[in-house]
Amino acid sequence: MKETKRKKDGRQSVSYAKWGYIFIAPFFLVYFVFTLIPQFLTIYNSFFETYRDGLKQIGPNFVGLQNYITLFTPDADGIIRILKYASNTMIMWVAGALPQFVIALLLAIFFTSYRLNIKGQGFFKTVIYMPNLIMAAAFSMLFFTLFTRGGPIQMYLAETGAINQTFDFFSNRVTVRGMIALMNFLMWFGNTTIVLMAGIMGIDQSLFESATLDGANAVQVFFKVTMPLLMPIFVYCLITAMIGGIQMFDVPQVLTKGNGAPDELSRTLVMYLNGYLTNKNYGMAGAISVIIFIITGILGGIVYKMLSAQYKDPEQK
Repeated sequence: MKETKRKKDGRQSVSYAKWGYIFIAPFFLVYFVFTLIPQFLTIYNSFFETYRDGLKQIGPNFVGLQNYITLFTPDADGIIRILKYASNTMIMWVAGALPQFVIALLLAIFFTSYRLNIKGQGFFKTVIYMPNLIMAAAFSMLFFTLFTRGGPIQMYLAETGAINQTFDFFSNRVTVRGMIALMNFLMWFGNTTIVLMAGIMGIDQSLFESATLDGANAVQVFFKVTMPLLMPIFVYCLITAMIGGIQMFDVPQVLTKGNGAPDELSRTLVMYLNGYLTNKNYGMAGAISVIIFIITGILGGIVYKMLSAQYKDPEQK
């Protein structure tokens, strides 16, 4: 396309079309080099046996689907570990995501209400968003220090008689998973609140006023006006939160020192993947990565269909 073109009256006008392509080209170049190519290489390596045995490099040897078969083969204890770690991941994510979205929705409605007209919203928004700025590793170290044996939480609960002196938070499945879920909730509910607030503020205020004049109460306005119009933003938040939950790594890794205590009940899929990367077993690591990608795609599609179908325009079905 020519940069300039001649009008009928003899003047020349500048065509900016090519500059748009030039400005977006760096994104596609970076995406191609640092995302797309590694994705294909990961899929490619998942069909090969390649690892280190001491100082000796084994492979790459083509093994087809053997890495995938190995992942779904029960070990000596009769446990399919990838399914166990997938279950751990989903349980801890759901435990943190449910209160995250409930609290975020309530806060978003609370702060965007024209009836309440909350003062000092900037301060409150900053406060609820601040945990999101803290590194997950630092957050985990804080919780580890608070709940470890001899830590302030255990000492206080022991003094009040709520627990005995021998209780260990990190040897109990419920407390470890609860701490991980609580940290994920605290780190992300502020971000979700801000996004949902932006979605609600984008809804035409006259719709709320019309619903109120027609006699709708607050609950009816929420389910009949707010949620249908907020659903695209809500689905986006839920799917991105789910992707982050499936990729959960840093919080349980630091909190349990990488061992997934107790009895690997807090070990996640990405912690399992990281173990193979540490051992330079790129074939098995690639196979786990592909499985995580497939799980993410399937769950994302299911969530999108379930939540968006009921609010879709019948003429577009």
